[in-house]
Amino acid sequence: MLVFRSEAHVDRWLAGRPRGGVIPITKLAELAAAWWGDRLSPDWEPHTREQNQGILDRLGLTDPFWHLGG
Repeated sequence: MLVFRSEAHVDRWLAGRPRGGVIPITKLAELAAAWWGDRLSPDWEPHTREQNQGILDRLGLTDPFWHLGG
């Protein structure tokens, strides 16, 4: 994960290389809370791939970059 100031900053850093997934920092915070928020629960169990894909889908991260495969 890399953090940039703007889309223009991303483009300069890439220098013509293909983009991966680019999301605003606010979306990253949502993703982190959804992905890791239950880890301290005494009943915690690892998420399945389907559960993780559901998190991505629920947050609107649906382009091919965010597809976990299976």
